[in-house]
Amino acid sequence: MNNILLVEDDLSIIDGLVFSIEKNGFNVDVARTVKEAILRYQAHIYDLLLLDLTLPDGKGFEICEHVRQTSQIPIIFLTASDEEINIVKGLDIGGDDYITKPFKLNELISRIKALLRRVASFQEQAPIELRSNGLIVKLLENRVFKNNVELDFSPNEYKLLCIFMQNSSIVLTRETILNKLLDDKGNFIDDNTLSVYIRRLRSKVEDDANSPNFITTIRGLGYRWSVIL
Repeated sequence: MNNILLVEDDLSIIDGLVFSIEKNGFNVDVARTVKEAILRYQAHIYDLLLLDLTLPDGKGFEICEHVRQTSQIPIIFLTASDEEINIVKGLDIGGDDYITKPFKLNELISRIKALLRRVASFQEQAPIELRSNGLIVKLLENRVFKNNVELDFSPNEYKLLCIFMQNSSIVLTRETILNKLLDDKGNFIDDNTLSVYIRRLRSKVEDDANSPNFITTIRGLGYRWSVIL
């Protein structure tokens, strides 16, 4: 059963939405502020977010931007405004769809189901885990484990790890890595920052960062992720 986080502050809307969504076989949690939504998102695993645009302590855009630092789960904006600038901004920062109030509940349910079907179809084609000698990356959850112990990564450290593991045994030049790696605001990082990220990554995944097994420096060329059987 899919879990949905509904972020809406209007009590007159919440009850009807929750009833209709749950009637169609989904679990629903409700948050009424940006702060509460982020706390709930961090504490639970959701399959889709429904974000009202205007909230007491901010905008639904803020929640979307926070989530997109680590996850690509479907996001639908609920907005009372059909102004093009808000619609464009919502889609540009990572929203998947939007629906303007007042809307028909059946239309919203159809859009939810369509997005979840699209995600399910993509997941059938794409790998859901990356593995290498006791290291496991759970791509759908953006979580990393080493010998069954969860490791803590910043968004950019996680991106860098995935780049290496998805290109194992291939020498990646620094230029190639820099072209693939963006910071958490969507900006390119520089060469010195890349060196810092690689040092941090080694300190977390290697048994001995001074004698690395996974991330090998190829002098004059770049780096290679070694698959150890």
